[in-house]
Amino acid sequence: MKKISILIPCFNEVENVEAISEAVENVIKKDLPAYDYEICFIDNSSTDGTRDKIEELCRENKKLKAIFNVTNFGQFNSPFHGMCSLDGDCVIPVCADFQDPVELIPVFVHEWEKGHKIVSGVKSSSRESGIVYFLRSVYYKLIKGMSSVHMIEHFTGFGLYDKSFIRLLRELDDSQPFIRGIVAEYGEGFNLKLVEYEQPQRRAGKTHNNFYTLYDAAMLSFTSYTKVGLRLATILGFVIAGVDILVAIFYLIMKLTHWYDFSAGSAPMVIGIFLMGAMQMIFIGLVGEYILNINTRVIHRPVVVEERRINWDDGSPENAEENKPLQDISGA
Repeated sequence: MKKISILIPCFNEVENVEAISEAVENVIKKDLPAYDYEICFIDNSSTDGTRDKIEELCRENKKLKAIFNVTNFGQFNSPFHGMCSLDGDCVIPVCADFQDPVELIPVFVHEWEKGHKIVSGVKSSSRESGIVYFLRSVYYKLIKGMSSVHMIEHFTGFGLYDKSFIRLLRELDDSQPFIRGIVAEYGEGFNLKLVEYEQPQRRAGKTHNNFYTLYDAAMLSFTSYTKVGLRLATILGFVIAGVDILVAIFYLIMKLTHWYDFSAGSAPMVIGIFLMGAMQMIFIGLVGEYILNINTRVIHRPVVVEERRINWDDGSPENAEENKPLQDISGA
């Protein structure tokens, strides 16, 4: 019997974790009765009672597992680590807020059985704010046009991943994993299938996305999969330098030929200084983003540090006791 592993990343989702686990179980039992399954929560150090609710659910149902992280490792590292930790024949990450429709799980599995090792959910429309959806569309088109790989528009990571692809993820040894870019880069080799869906509204609670998290996601994809930023800085630097030289020559000639009649004034100088200063600050910041990306990878911190696991019995000595910490993070 094939086993389906469902991963549910969460952070402060106390209002949703019980409902999402019930919804996932109901779909699998109803539409996929021939499959074994497990549901794993990976919690990014929630502070609203989410962990207590997950522990309660895991006590009542041994099909449910949990990984508790020692702190919030972000919206990319935590799901990536959870996917690599599961051992099902396929892994399906599902958001706890119901914005990933659980009804698509059987659709993904059926496409998987046809031979598609990756089945990716792509948003054809969304019930979120129209302005937000428009801005996302602009971002996806920009990153797709600038990237060296064929990025998938409106793909957030929701989908099905065969165990062969999960093995690849484990081998990447990347401390800054970006699953959207990884799927875009290697998806064709795993017979990628795209499935469109309409993204529903969040069921309950408040979204944890803000300008900083969205900017962080954009910069991670930009600095990991494009060279355009650095090339643009170099090219524009030459162009602006050329324009400055031409303007300087023009002013020199005009001053020499019309010494008493031509008054340059201070405006061109002020405009030029501020323009050059602004361009320099932009490009220094852009280069800094690339350096930050490189620095994070060179330091090579672990993707996630776990605090403990629940209902996890893989036969290894360190996991033989339920709720036992996987590592002593104090260094003692």
